[in-house]
Amino acid sequence: MRLPVYLDHHATTPVDPRVIESVVTSMREDFGNASSSDNLYGVRAAEAVESAREKVATTIGATSEEIIFTSGATESDNLAILGVMGIKAGGDHCITSVIEHKAVLDSFRFLEHRDKKVTYLPVDHEGMVSTETLKTVMRPDTRLVSIMLANNEIGTIQQMSALSKVVHAGGALLHIDAAQAVGHIPVDVERLDADLLSFSAHKAYGPKGVGGLYVRRRRRRVAIEPLLVGGGQERGLRSGTLNVPGIVGMGVAFSLASKEMREESRRLSDLRDVLQEGLLSVGGVTVNGNMKSRLPHNLNIKIDGVDGKALISSVAKTVTFSASSACATQSVEPSHVLTAIGHSPESAHMCVRFGLGRWTSREEIDFVIDTVSKAILRLRNIRQG
Repeated sequence: MRLPVYLDHHATTPVDPRVIESVVTSMREDFGNASSSDNLYGVRAAEAVESAREKVATTIGATSEEIIFTSGATESDNLAILGVMGIKAGGDHCITSVIEHKAVLDSFRFLEHRDKKVTYLPVDHEGMVSTETLKTVMRPDTRLVSIMLANNEIGTIQQMSALSKVVHAGGALLHIDAAQAVGHIPVDVERLDADLLSFSAHKAYGPKGVGGLYVRRRRRRVAIEPLLVGGGQERGLRSGTLNVPGIVGMGVAFSLASKEMREESRRLSDLRDVLQEGLLSVGGVTVNGNMKSRLPHNLNIKIDGVDGKALISSVAKTVTFSASSACATQSVEPSHVLTAIGHSPESAHMCVRFGLGRWTSREEIDFVIDTVSKAILRLRNIRQG
């Protein structure tokens, strides 16, 4: 067993060896510029990109023409939100939830500074957005609604199909941040009725620095303004030399995830439940998020009387997990997701997140239960004097 045991797969995943092989092969053999159509190396690179685009599209039920490659989900979120609201024609009102990733929330704050009107939806104690609440805040000038499919901290999966009906009944567009979902649970843009959907390779055993944005072209043709201009790549929506090896790696990673998802999800949810039961047996431990509609590899818990970061530090040489999302780990502020579901700042600091992954074993879970349980009891004894 390799130490420390890695249980922070929401922050990032290790790259699958099969993906590494495809990336290295691409770097060695398809090193041309995919925009150089007048030479064989460029043509081969472009063909590799289009093959990967097809794999990515198939994973989420899209067509290849609806996939735009980006540097990751943060850029995709920015492009979707600012791109839609940058179109001159349309309303100035948009909606999101209070538990979104910072890439989404900061995009809306950027819009507020430019006189756009933003409504932030509350969530219940499990992190669920209410369709009834969404109905009440929809306005005639609502242009865009952005809600994440699966939360990166507490793992809650939204009832997105129901929410999308409300959005489209009100004449608005729906953007879904699916960075934590693609590769882990089935994602189908037609079933979800998404207009835009963001995703990233490194959350699903692919390389860092590459992601994508689905932009609907069927039934409703979605128009967005580009954030990057220059060479006109990606149908003019995202200029810049394409990261061919990264794109190839993402294609392979998503294809593998699609084939192995059912068995892997079952295995991970079983291991997650073992971990949950083991840590709850310590006493004074409760689970955050929805107990039924949640990611199979996520466990977020509150541990009474124990500071989350102190716990992480105390076992850092043997177990790796986190106290918050990777976008805010340097912050002393409590998680905005945890406070949104009802935690006080003090209570939020008692929460930690475990993210299981493709190579997590039962031996590792048993080791983590034993190690973390002993650390919890030790820290409680220290606190009590």
